[in-house]
Amino acid sequence: MFLEKVVAGVYGVNCYILGDVETKKCAVIDPGGACDEILDIIKNNQLNLDYIILTHGHADHIGAVKELKEKTGANILAHREEEIVLTNSQNNLTYMMGGSIEIEANKYLTDGQTIELGNLKLQIIHTPGHTPGGMCIKVNDLLFTGDTLFRSSIGRTDLFGGDYDKIIESVNRLSELDENLKVLPGHGPASTIEIEKLNNPYIKS
Repeated sequence: MFLEKVVAGVYGVNCYILGDVETKKCAVIDPGGACDEILDIIKNNQLNLDYIILTHGHADHIGAVKELKEKTGANILAHREEEIVLTNSQNNLTYMMGGSIEIEANKYLTDGQTIELGNLKLQIIHTPGHTPGGMCIKVNDLLFTGDTLFRSSIGRTDLFGGDYDKIIESVNRLSELDENLKVLPGHGPASTIEIEKLNNPYIKS
């Protein structure tokens, strides 16, 4: 498995380039910016971009989506409940960042769906609360959590479509997964499910 992180944009979004080393197929998760850097990594590792996967549709996570799409033709994937965020610049907050980005995904996903990326299988886990269609992606021993679960914290719920009760349900659902899973969040340092069960105040013991 190929994995590289790029910290992109003024809000320091963790953008991940995930690839299958055998087939050279790759996906970019949450390209909030740094399009040229992302493309350089893909090119230098002789990868082919199949998917742009969005854990959710907020402005800081989608800044480079259109450019990546235009330059590679990759399909944009998001949870079906996130359409209302992606397609409206008021809801995704891009209107506050000096522009207006409205995106339609090529494919909307559902909870429990599996996406094949070469030999890798990406399991979609719907985790609403930060946004209606927030989702996490489980791949082997990795769990990409977007802005649902951070190290010792959770995403905010005071923006459009946020719901505190739902995000609490979501993070506690994640806590039932394998404790050895490495948590790769949308911002900040990595963690594990075990560490979060021990230290995250939002997870029930």
